[in-house]
Amino acid sequence: MTLWQDFLTNDQRLIHKWKHYFPVYERHFARFVNRDVVMIEIGCGKGGSLQMWRRYLGPHARIVGIDIDPACALYAQDQIEVRIGDQSDPAFLADLVREFGEPDIVLDDGSHVMSHVRASFEALYPAVQRNGVYLVEDLHTAYWPEFQGGLREPGSFIEIAKHLIDELNADHARGAIDPTAFTRTTHSMHFYDSIVVLEKGRHTDKHAPQIGHE
Repeated sequence: MTLWQDFLTNDQRLIHKWKHYFPVYERHFARFVNRDVVMIEIGCGKGGSLQMWRRYLGPHARIVGIDIDPACALYAQDQIEVRIGDQSDPAFLADLVREFGEPDIVLDDGSHVMSHVRASFEALYPAVQRNGVYLVEDLHTAYWPEFQGGLREPGSFIEIAKHLIDELNADHARGAIDPTAFTRTTHSMHFYDSIVVLEKGRHTDKHAPQIGHE
């Protein structure tokens, strides 16, 4: 059963997702299925997505939901932990990592307010496992002023991600950009409608050998 089929046949807690997200999820999360992984989902909604991730990732996964609404604590069950706190609070997020360990997957489906998205990313991305994935969704809000967004608004996560493209390629910028921790620990970036996915991974020495006969 695909994740989309699981969603369509859900009879547990309510799940609210855009349908074009599901192929993106499977493309980037499939390698974690049935492994001992920690997934942090920012924003618990009505609790259904936490259950969906538990079903999808399998019996060894630990799903950690965070939300500012104390009522979400009721969503905890086997393999699902819920912690109540502010996604923009670095101390709260640091405590989360200390408690559960470095996450393999972070999915930001929280407030969608740009300063909150940025704060979560700055606190959690460095903690993601060396081959982990960080996915920010619902980034249509990056274009909406009521979420601190707007076209080419400097503080929007879309604009932040554009700058990160340069950091990803800093080794080739001939000194114009200094390589950063992001440069050294990020393997790839992927842009979709309303989604940015960052995949971690370290590179060996970069060179372009010529092999064979002319």
